[in-house]
Amino acid sequence: MGGVPTLKLYNTLTREKVDFKPIDPDNVRMYVCGPTVYDYAHIGNARPVIVFDILFRLLRHVYSEQKVTYVRNITDVDDKINARALRDYPGLPLNEAIRHVTEKTETQFLEDAKSLGCLDPDVQPRATDNIPQMIDIIDKLIAKGHAYKAGGEVLFDTKSMPDYGQLSKRNLDEQQAGARVAVEAHKKHPGDFVLWKLSADHEPGWDSPWGRGRPGWHIECSAMSGRYLGEVFDIHGGGLDLIFPHHENEIAQSRCAHGTDVMANVWMHNGFLQVEGRKMSKSEGNFVTIYELLHTEKFGGRKWPGDVLRLAMLMTHYREPIDFSIKRLEEAEHLLSKWPVPGDAKGEVDPAIVTALSDDLNTVAAVQALHALAQKAAGDPAFKGSFAASASLLGIVPQAVELDEAVVHEVDGRVRARLELLKAKDFAAADRIRDDLLAQGIQLKDGKDPATGERVTTWDVKR
Repeated sequence: MGGVPTLKLYNTLTREKVDFKPIDPDNVRMYVCGPTVYDYAHIGNARPVIVFDILFRLLRHVYSEQKVTYVRNITDVDDKINARALRDYPGLPLNEAIRHVTEKTETQFLEDAKSLGCLDPDVQPRATDNIPQMIDIIDKLIAKGHAYKAGGEVLFDTKSMPDYGQLSKRNLDEQQAGARVAVEAHKKHPGDFVLWKLSADHEPGWDSPWGRGRPGWHIECSAMSGRYLGEVFDIHGGGLDLIFPHHENEIAQSRCAHGTDVMANVWMHNGFLQVEGRKMSKSEGNFVTIYELLHTEKFGGRKWPGDVLRLAMLMTHYREPIDFSIKRLEEAEHLLSKWPVPGDAKGEVDPAIVTALSDDLNTVAAVQALHALAQKAAGDPAFKGSFAASASLLGIVPQAVELDEAVVHEVDGRVRARLELLKAKDFAAADRIRDDLLAQGIQLKDGKDPATGERVTTWDVKR
C-alpha cells in the first residue's frame, strides 16, 4: 500500500471516523444488505448499490482485486413476495410461484445495477439457498439460552444479551418491536424478535427441528455473512433505515451464536433519499424505479442514462441525505457533457481522487478532482490515460453518442450553411443555427485551418 493514503471510514458502531485496518490484508471482507426481490428496485435502493460499489472499487484499488471479497445477498423469503406469487401465479404451487417472481425481479435488479455502472459482487447468495445455515444458528442460540420457543415461533431473547442496542444506541426498555415483528403475548419482552415461524399449508416452508416453517427476516443475513465471510469480518453496509431493527438484530444473533465481541468491525450506512424534496411514496406520486428512469419517460419526460444517474448520486456525500431531482440529473448530465470519452487510453489513477475517496468515500471531492482532470485531458492528450483510469475507479465512463448517417448528414449540412452565413456576415442567422443545434445537443467548435487560416467548424454530441 505504499504511497496510498490511509483509508478512513465512519463507523456507525463507534460514531467516529476511524483508520480502516482489515483483519487480514490478504482477505478484505465486506457484506452489504441487498434487495428483497418482490418488485423492481426503486431509486432509493440504488443508493447503497452505488455507494458500496465505490467502496468495493476503492478496496480493490488499495489491496488488489484478488484480496477483496464482496457479498451482497438476495432476500427471496418475504410476505410481500408470497402475496405477489399468489396474485401473479395462482395456478402454481406456492414455492414454484415464488421462484418465478423472484427470478424475474432479481434478473432485472442485476441488469439495473449493471446499467448504473456497478460491478457484480463476488458472491450474491439467495436466502432460500441458506436455510440449513439459518437453522444451525437458531439451534446454537437455543442451546446457549439466547432463544426460546413460544406461540409457534422461535424468538430471540433480547434480555439475554446485556449490551443489546449497541449499534442503534437504544435502551432495551424503551424499544418497540421492529419492522415485520408484531408484539404478541407469547413474547417475554416486546423487543424479542422472530428467528423462525411456522408456516400454514398455503405458505412456503422448510422442515426444521421446530416444525415446517420459514425464517425471520434478520436471521438471513447472519447466516449468509457467516457462511461466506466468517464469524467476524471487516465491513457491513446498508441504508440508514436498517440500523434498527435489522442490523441491531443481526449483531445480536451472530455474536450470541458464535460467542464473538463483534460481528463486523466497521458498520457503514448511507443516508436517506428524497425525490423532488419529498419522501418517496406511491401516494405522493413520486415513486420511481431504476428501470423507469433508464427506459421510460416517467421522470422529467425523458430517459436518463445510467452514468448520469450514478454521477447524480456521487455528487452528494453518502452519509448525507440526498434530494433526487430533475435539476440534479441535469447538473450531472451537464458535467458529463464536458468530459472527454476515454477510449482505450490507459494510465494511473489521479492521487487526488484516491485521497478524496480514502476520506470516508468523499465522492464530492473526487468528482471535483475528476472534473479538473477532464479539463486537462480535453486540452492535452497526455492526461487522457489518467482521466480514463480515474473515471473507471469511480465507475463513470463517458460514452460517445452514436448517430445514424442521416442525422450526421443533416448536421454537416447545417454547419456548412452556417459557415456561408458567417462569410456573408449574417451573424444573427448563423447564431440561430448554432443555438438550434445546441438545443438539440450538438455543440459546435470554431477554429482555423492551420494551413489556410480559414474558419473551420467541428461538432460533437452533448447529452
